[in-house]
Parts: sequence; structure tokens; C-alpha cells
Amino acid sequence: MTIVDVVIPALNEEEALPRVLADLPRAGDALPGGARLRQIVVADNGSTDGTAGVARSAGATVVRAETRGYGSACLAALAHLRAAPPDLVAFVDADHSDDPRELPLLLAPLLEGRADLCVGSRTLGALEPGAFSPAQAFGNWLAPALLRALYGARVTDLGPFRAIRWQALESLGMRDRDFGWTVEMQAKAFRAGLRVTEVPVTYRRRRLGRSKISGTLRGVWGAGSKILWTLASVRLGRG
Repeated sequence: MTIVDVVIPALNEEEALPRVLADLPRAGDALPGGARLRQIVVADNGSTDGTAGVARSAGATVVRAETRGYGSACLAALAHLRAAPPDLVAFVDADHSDDPRELPLLLAPLLEGRADLCVGSRTLGALEPGAFSPAQAFGNWLAPALLRALYGARVTDLGPFRAIRWQALESLGMRDRDFGWTVEMQAKAFRAGLRVTEVPVTYRRRRLGRSKISGTLRGVWGAGSKILWTLASVRLGRG
């Protein structure tokens, strides 16, 4: 049976996280395609609210990631998983903008042997009006265009809702500690010749908690410059 672990990076998400956890299968549940969800790991990125308590009360494993940053939280979760690696690992955000009930859609191409990495494309799926901040919209236009230009990749999104084979993920040598994490994974996967696919997913406006992505010009500039830096580093073999 294929073992699946789910990673949820979280920073001050005590309001939204319970809904994410309620929509995911429970640890130990069978999944379509002959898989089993072994555990849900919430990577608490230095929360000052009740995020960790909410996660534990729902049966999730909590890993503390003191250094702030989306990638830092993901790396802390992966360090925890190395003691007993899964076959597949899925990533889902803690803000309930993704629909965790669509997890089987992400896993299907991997379980069927068609892909090593599957990214949930919000562009191809049901994107609720207003779900993207200006920074997200800009980054989601820029990065796919550059990935297509650099690698001839058929890609439409940097969606954080994704699933990947453990061995493939480990082979990438992920390093980014903030919001360059998603584009780093895709760029390294294309560079390595991994089989990458997308599936349409639902993406909603945040209704609970506060967004960590700024909708200001500073946020747009920060997102764009980090995407460019990450892609250049990977392309030059420095990332």
C-alpha cells in the first residue's frame, strides 16, 4: 500500500486550520488508488496564537519551525519525515483557500504512475474572483512564463496544493526558506527531467484569518524579484 503524508505549513492560522483538517481524510484512512494517509504534519512557523493546539486536538503531528518563512516550515516538516519517509508527500496551505477534499485529484497521477510531481492549477480550475492578491496574480503570470521559456515546460500555475514522490522530492535538494519554495520545486523538477503534470483545482478567497502575502507594490516587487532570483539560481546550477 502506498503511504501518503500531508504537510501543512501554518503561521497564526487557528481560525482557518480547523476547516482544513476537517476536510482532509483522517490519519490511517484509505485513499483512492490503493493509498493510505499515514499522518498530517502541521509545520508551525512560530505562531503566537492557538495554531499548534488546534492541530494537536485534531490528531495532527506538530513540528516547530522557528525561522519564519513558508519554505522554512516545509523544510522542518521534511526533516521530521526523514525518520520514516512516506512514498508520497502532499502540501496544502492552512488558510482554507485550497479545497483539501480534492487531495485525491493531486494523488491520482502519481498513484497511476503518470507523474512524479502534480501541481494543483488554480488557473485551470475554479478560481473564485478576488482570490488572488496583486502579488499572487503577478507572480502567477511571471513564473509560468519563465518556466515555459527556460524549460519548454507546460505549466500554468505555482499552486501550493501539490503532491510529489518522496524520492523525487529528496533528489531536488530543496533550499528556499520563504515564498520561492514553490517555483524552486517546479524549476528543479523540470531541470531534472521529472514527469510534471497539473490538475485543475478549486481556489477560494480567504475568509478566515489574515493573509501573509501583501497586496502592496512592495509585495508585488518582493514576489517578482524572488521568483527571478530563484529561477536564475536554479538555471545556473547554484540553487
